[in-house]
Amino acid sequence: MKRGHLRVYLGAAPGVGKTYKMLGEARRRRARGTDVVVGFVENHGRVHTAEMLEGLEVMPRRILDYRGASFTELDLDAVLARRPEVALVDELAHTNIPGSRNEKRWQDIEELLAAGIDVISAVNIQHLESINDVVEKITGVPQQETVPDRVVRAADQIELVDMTPEALRRRMAHGNIYAADKVDAALGNYFRVGNLSALRELALLWLADRVDAGLQQYRAEHDIDSTWEARERVVVALTGGPEGETLIRRAARIVARSSGGDLLAVHVARSDGLTGANPSKLAEQRNLVEQLGGTYHQVVGDDVPAALLTFARAENATQLVLGGSRRSGLSTVLTGPGIGSTTIRDSGDIDVHIVTHSLMGRGRLPRMRGSLSRKRKIQGFVLAVVLQPVLALVLGLGGDTLNLTSNVLVFLLAVVVVALVGGMWPAMLTAVGGSLVLNYFFTPPKRTFTIAEVNNALALLIFILVAAMVSSVVDRAARRTRQAARAAAESETLATLAGSVLRGETALPALLERVREAFGMTGACLMERVDDDELTEVWRPLASTGVLTCTRPEEADAEIPARDDLVLVLQGHQLEADERRLVGAFAAHAAALVDRARLSEAAAEAKPLAEADKLRTALLRAVGHDLRSPLASAKASVTSLRSDDVEWSDSERAELLETADESLDRLSRLVDNLLDLSRLQAGVLPVFTRPMALDEVLPGVLSEVGDDADRVTVDIPHTLPLVEADPALLERVVANLLANAIRYSPPGRPPLVTGSALGATVEIRVIDRGPGIPQRDRDRVFAPFQRLGDTDNTVGVGLGLALARGLAEAMHGTVQPEDTPGGGLTMVVSIPAAQASEAPVPGARERSGETE
Repeated sequence: MKRGHLRVYLGAAPGVGKTYKMLGEARRRRARGTDVVVGFVENHGRVHTAEMLEGLEVMPRRILDYRGASFTELDLDAVLARRPEVALVDELAHTNIPGSRNEKRWQDIEELLAAGIDVISAVNIQHLESINDVVEKITGVPQQETVPDRVVRAADQIELVDMTPEALRRRMAHGNIYAADKVDAALGNYFRVGNLSALRELALLWLADRVDAGLQQYRAEHDIDSTWEARERVVVALTGGPEGETLIRRAARIVARSSGGDLLAVHVARSDGLTGANPSKLAEQRNLVEQLGGTYHQVVGDDVPAALLTFARAENATQLVLGGSRRSGLSTVLTGPGIGSTTIRDSGDIDVHIVTHSLMGRGRLPRMRGSLSRKRKIQGFVLAVVLQPVLALVLGLGGDTLNLTSNVLVFLLAVVVVALVGGMWPAMLTAVGGSLVLNYFFTPPKRTFTIAEVNNALALLIFILVAAMVSSVVDRAARRTRQAARAAAESETLATLAGSVLRGETALPALLERVREAFGMTGACLMERVDDDELTEVWRPLASTGVLTCTRPEEADAEIPARDDLVLVLQGHQLEADERRLVGAFAAHAAALVDRARLSEAAAEAKPLAEADKLRTALLRAVGHDLRSPLASAKASVTSLRSDDVEWSDSERAELLETADESLDRLSRLVDNLLDLSRLQAGVLPVFTRPMALDEVLPGVLSEVGDDADRVTVDIPHTLPLVEADPALLERVVANLLANAIRYSPPGRPPLVTGSALGATVEIRVIDRGPGIPQRDRDRVFAPFQRLGDTDNTVGVGLGLALARGLAEAMHGTVQPEDTPGGGLTMVVSIPAAQASEAPVPGARERSGETE
């Protein structure tokens, strides 16, 4: 079945008009004859949004009962049975009520898309997982519900619903977003101009990155190599030299001139040994690039200008920053144009900046590196052709001053020089040509190729043999130098890769991205073979980067086996033999990463089982010992009352009934704690948070502690902000902490319950004047079945503090112990404050997607 298309309206903040735009699109499609239904849309009491719903087919919602209240959700089965062409499903990041088929609404949408139904949805930028923490830093408000970025990025169409902060605040002031009683608080908190401007920028930048990824894919699919200056991308070339910091800062200033630009630093590790790179300097420069918001990359290339331009074009760079050459004028004459000149000549539509620095022109003569590049060979042949007639002319002008032996040594020196410059074959040409020159001009009889004396013939023969051996040794040394330099470049690339993984990058994607960059590929993918029922090979991608058009390894430009069922495939160009060897090491590393990830998943799955088994053992012990005491006490009291052998007075009968009642109450509380702790450990405890005042839970807390409530002092200011919490769970947290405080408070010094606001949280403090807890034991007291200093099981099984911390963390809060000034223990419960734009509506539940 053909998969449906997803269209997402992205907004920077509540109230920009995403739902209104969705409904407008639905009405347009219905007018064109498309079968459109409204699966789930919230109008939030907004008149204009409600008017847009008129005339559209609205699917009935599914009603779910949760914690004594009724809620409505998307009826997924009804929409699937109706099978419209297009379904409107609002609030992409919404968390469904427990009892729904899927935990999140985006999972419901995935089922609709898989059934071939097009879906139109909406989401605010603060609900995207990758920037959720950034939004919290900006607004001070944590977002409880998020949606993975990949879900939104996978949408076929994303449309930004934009509005200036001033216009949005006017909409708020006119009552078009929230009710009148919430407007002032919202304008003074979440909807401040600074907050809205920052959220708007985040939305624009996130969408720009998504658009840029689509542009890169389009360019790859259509084989477009020319630079499209849709966005400034500045590449700075680093050699590891001292001028690197100057180049980086200059490039960063260029990027800063255009909003949304990218800074990319690249180091080319040359295989001819001419790296000139100082590892410590490169590490410092990499840190500087990352501090300035750029990214660091490394590639291997023999031709540095070509490698730089290939990288720049692959990244769609618009500008390239190079440092001025450090070579001296004489060096430039001997070796020809440098990297800068060659890069400028071949740059095409990429602007090249040559940045001056203090080390320009202060380099030394080039060292003989033994590199057998094409350029060096040409230089060797030219030197061989030019040097022989020059030597013949110079030695001929000297007449008979030098004998044949001296002349042979001079020509042998020429052979060595040519071998150092051009390698074996230019040196052999010099040796053969030199022997002919020596024979014709300097060996009697002169001006002929005849040799009269045996000694002269032997000298020329030895000259040829020595020249051949010297040139062979020099050539072999040059090749070994080249191979060692190539190995060093490969090792440097592997070290950079390992460093990027160790720094915390997502391991497998980081590995594939480094491989793609290092070898100039357009795409890289790790594929795993999966055998289907027909016993044919089916491959599935485990991770990929770049642009890939192949679905099987044999369709790629290079396939490197990682193991029997894993293959690393690359697309872009064919690999050389030595490159395949290096990529093979990367493939083995990728296979190890896959195995490690799967082992980690297995260990993570096994850990809850081990914890559950540990908890189960503790629970059995509790049932076998601690639960027996109140049960036995209640049983004995009831049995005594039913006995006909004893006449009980009214006071004795009342005492027995009170004993049974207290024992059963303690047993009930103990069972409730055990069940809640079990749910927490299993991760199935339902948590229902809403904006609420602390006054709502205090009566229940005091009722929970019973007659001991008279010993408690409560001082909760009425000016405290609302908290985002589950009332029932928060009541249990404070009640357990208070029961613990009452147990250890000395007579005449009752515990105190007070509250205060701190930033985006509200702190509840339960203070006692008891013995306190030593610093070394403060973490241990929160472990289940721990009672420091207790040996009497009649006081409980040690679940109160463990359960209190677990319930608080389930509501995104914390419980931390502190010393009470003057002696004692203070338990601090930190609970997130509710959003200032929300009012406490008992029974209402938070919908993070209620933005329209």
